[in-house]
Amino acid sequence: MIVLEHVTKRFDSVVAVDDLSCHFKQGQTSVLLGSSGCGKSTILRLILGLETPDRGEVQVNGQALSPSTRARLVAGMGYVVQEGGLYPHLTVYGNVALAAEARRWSPQRISDRVRDLVQLVGFDDRIMQKYPNELSGGQRQRVGLIRSLMLDPPLLLLDEPLGSLDPLVRDGLQRQLKEIFRNLKKTVVLVTHDIREAAILGETIFLMTEGRMVQHGTFLDLASRPTNQFVTSFLGAQRLPADIQDYF
Repeated sequence: MIVLEHVTKRFDSVVAVDDLSCHFKQGQTSVLLGSSGCGKSTILRLILGLETPDRGEVQVNGQALSPSTRARLVAGMGYVVQEGGLYPHLTVYGNVALAAEARRWSPQRISDRVRDLVQLVGFDDRIMQKYPNELSGGQRQRVGLIRSLMLDPPLLLLDEPLGSLDPLVRDGLQRQLKEIFRNLKKTVVLVTHDIREAAILGETIFLMTEGRMVQHGTFLDLASRPTNQFVTSFLGAQRLPADIQDYF
């Protein structure tokens, strides 16, 4: 569904993405893994058309992303950032319904869709009437997720969605997201620096450094057949849970 072909993106003298070619498979959860500054988030911005490659091409569903095609192609994408990026003056319901209201969906259709999404993340109706500042970090992240799913986009992009959460909340959401992604069968591209998160959520993991792709495959591929010392060192830098096999 998404293809980057020899893409390079610079910001002044900094090369954020360096002659990168990769393919994110349809219906899979792909994880861009790496340290801060390695180019992960820039790739998401290139896919969203928020940045333009200096060289190379980004393709979505076989079509090149360009100023003339961006609006149509991006309409099929949901985007989730840390803390959900919610509008503080709107209730949870208002945040979730906003995109559908802009598309002039009927109130009944909006209500039905919101009800389905609320059930998906285990919310109750009381939360939908609260404002973002009345929610916990985990709740705000769930709101950001269901808002991105409101229009049922085939492609979901998540930029460090759990990065600001405490470990216990993060663990619960990782497990929940894995189940949601499995059930929805959407194409998901998720950015993280957290090896545990990549191992739990990623069907294919793309490990990056300095704007380049070092290795890609399943977590077990990277762990058991590293292509170089960087892969081994990076995966060894964080302690994984003893029951990691239970996630696969």
